[in-house]
Amino acid sequence: MADKATQLTELLAPTVEALGLELLGIEYLPAPGGAVVRLYIDVPAGHDAAAIEAGTPQGVTIEHCEAVSREVSAQLDVEDPISGNYTLEVSSPGVDRPLFGPAQFARFTGETVKVGLKLPQEGRRRLTARIVSVDGESVTFDLDGTPFVAQVDNIDKARIVPDWAALGLAPSKDKKENGRATGASRKANHTPRDNKRSDDPSAGAE
Repeated sequence: MADKATQLTELLAPTVEALGLELLGIEYLPAPGGAVVRLYIDVPAGHDAAAIEAGTPQGVTIEHCEAVSREVSAQLDVEDPISGNYTLEVSSPGVDRPLFGPAQFARFTGETVKVGLKLPQEGRRRLTARIVSVDGESVTFDLDGTPFVAQVDNIDKARIVPDWAALGLAPSKDKKENGRATGASRKANHTPRDNKRSDDPSAGAE
């Protein structure tokens, strides 16, 4: 049986795509006071080049996040896939982009990533390694010169480690690890009082 994040991704992806955006993936974080449902969205490949030619803003904007928040909130009210209270967050991927699924790992072959595993492998639950290749549902990493193969369904979280030198950025102590403090990511929050009433979203950007 698919986990909650996968179920929500399958449910909400068409809604996000209808807005001309791509749903990269969803994090579902249950907690006693209410779950957090975090959507990561992006502009489909090739659209940035068209935006440059048209002289319009590139990448995900706060307006994109707000539009997705409104549409997704309405759909969740109707479909009712989440029991109890929840907080909806919609965010661009940022410079430390999260990776979901084999296609995204393949797209970023050669990049260094931080990986958390659901079940330990070779005595490890966490590793920082370079993506070497993707074969079906298996991802091969270069871990200090040694191949490390993980199944995608055993990867809990994976994020790209930014090359700050290449980006021309020097992270300071007050920058958040997730890159949002650099202005590289935009987010809209929506906190309904319960999973039935979410028609009055509040949105903001960090």
